[in-house]
Amino acid sequence: MIRHAAVAGYFYEGSAAALRRQVVEYVVDTGMKKDVLAVLSPHAGLVYSGPVAGAVYSSINLPDKFILIGPNHTGLGARVSIMTSGEWETPLGRVKIDEYLASSILSRCRLIHEDTLAHLREHSLEVQLPFIQYFKEEFTFVPIQMMDVRLDTCLEVGRAVAETIEAFGAGDEDASGIRPRQSKRVLIVASSDMSHYISAEEAAEKDSKAIKKILEIDPEGLHHIVRTEGITMCGFGPAVAMLHAARLLGATKAELIRYANSGEVSGDYNQVVGYAGVVVS
Repeated sequence: MIRHAAVAGYFYEGSAAALRRQVVEYVVDTGMKKDVLAVLSPHAGLVYSGPVAGAVYSSINLPDKFILIGPNHTGLGARVSIMTSGEWETPLGRVKIDEYLASSILSRCRLIHEDTLAHLREHSLEVQLPFIQYFKEEFTFVPIQMMDVRLDTCLEVGRAVAETIEAFGAGDEDASGIRPRQSKRVLIVASSDMSHYISAEEAAEKDSKAIKKILEIDPEGLHHIVRTEGITMCGFGPAVAMLHAARLLGATKAELIRYANSGEVSGDYNQVVGYAGVVVS
């Protein structure tokens, strides 16, 4: 099936030319790009979160395959949903789902279900695609939406993702017989905004606690601090899954690329949404 854009003209510009111009506004020259295993990237309307997402994608070498994990805001579909075939469409074109990777993840985790309903109206993964499409003409991806954010579920999803990436990398060698680094083969993207609708000062304080755990590559710690501190980080479940997968794949370092809030655009610092961009290697 073709999953048509749900938020084109709303979360981002609705035509190809206008969207490309919009993305270009948020692309930055970061010098040498990094090879990484995973990233945390926000998913609000690009006018608000675009500077952070753009900084993240501008700072890394993008592979040909991506696993995108995002929260389910709509409440539709399975508790943890994956699509294993089809294409997603944005104004910049269509992107194919990686059937091999998606089927492998599905087979490795009983908590993940084949489901399209959860994806049809959800924006958290869709808004990542224009940035990837800007930098990559050809790529495939796997979409995973999480409504169940219990710690055990997050860890199980992360394990299935890590095992799939390990198995995929172990199966291929280049012409010299050397297996390429995992970070160049599949990128895990956790889609999340940070604190919602509190003052900029309070958001910065709360978000710093969550970011500290992310930078420590501590999925259990992130889950705990979000729950105990009441941090309204909508995609903390996907972030926990991403961190666990990255840790299993040998991640040893995480770096905060940029932190911002919506008040920097709207001028309203009393009710902001926070955005953090992190790379994990």
